[in-house]
Amino acid sequence: MKKALFILLFFFILGAAGIAFYIFFLKGNDKGALQVTASPQSKVYLNGEYLGTTPLCRCPKSDDVGVKKVQEMLPVGEYTLRLVPTEGSFAEFQEKITIEKSVLTVVDRKFAEGASSEGVVISLTTLPDKKINELTIVSIPEGAEVFIDDVAKGKTPLQVSDLTESDHTLTLQKAGYKIKSIRIRATNGFKLVAKGYLGIDPAFIAGASEVASSSATPTPGISVTKIIILETGTGFLRVRDDSSLAGVEIGRVSPGEEYEVIEEIEGWYQISLQSGVKGWISAQYAQKKE
Repeated sequence: MKKALFILLFFFILGAAGIAFYIFFLKGNDKGALQVTASPQSKVYLNGEYLGTTPLCRCPKSDDVGVKKVQEMLPVGEYTLRLVPTEGSFAEFQEKITIEKSVLTVVDRKFAEGASSEGVVISLTTLPDKKINELTIVSIPEGAEVFIDDVAKGKTPLQVSDLTESDHTLTLQKAGYKIKSIRIRATNGFKLVAKGYLGIDPAFIAGASEVASSSATPTPGISVTKIIILETGTGFLRVRDDSSLAGVEIGRVSPGEEYEVIEEIEGWYQISLQSGVKGWISAQYAQKKE
């Protein structure tokens, strides 16, 4: 006798988010499922414990007679997920995730150079009112325009309630970043949270570099302060949109890289990334260059 009831199916178009997955509701089960995909293939760590390499799914598995088994699933709770690419020199990815009872949490990451990496984290929770559905959309960086089925809904972070209980296309768009489209299905009784990591558009980077090189006119006699990024223990340092730990991550820099200081305040340096985007880094992990 089947112990699992299939309730939701989400399709992520390859090249948009790159994954296809199922969400199960398991009767009498107090665990949740996790699916992780990445390009290139990556090692997966959960709270420091090695789980395997991508594609990875700690999901229900069937035995020879089709009975669902749940031993591969995870206890509910909050976890720190870490992805370490097995090739290339890409910075690793780290994210806080929550495993919910009887449903699947999905993580997809497409690694690229610098701030061009992109990805998505999808989670689902039940609602007390089984007659409504909710969709919460956040993005890194924030302020991305949200379109649902090509209809503008506002900017992230954004919450949308009572969508038609059917398939929808969620699109995130921000100037200078690659467009991200995700295929979702709204289902009454559930709240879906979609967190999109937007990668900087290479064409934007090239254009910004051309503008910078054509307009740059050196001024003799003016001293420019430079800093070098120090080791952080994670292999990268977050660049934020504000000079505080509450600032949203808009990029990452690596130990050994050098940057000119645009502005300096207590405990923080403002720098400009290769894309031309300006952000703040903690002075604790940077040293002024003589």
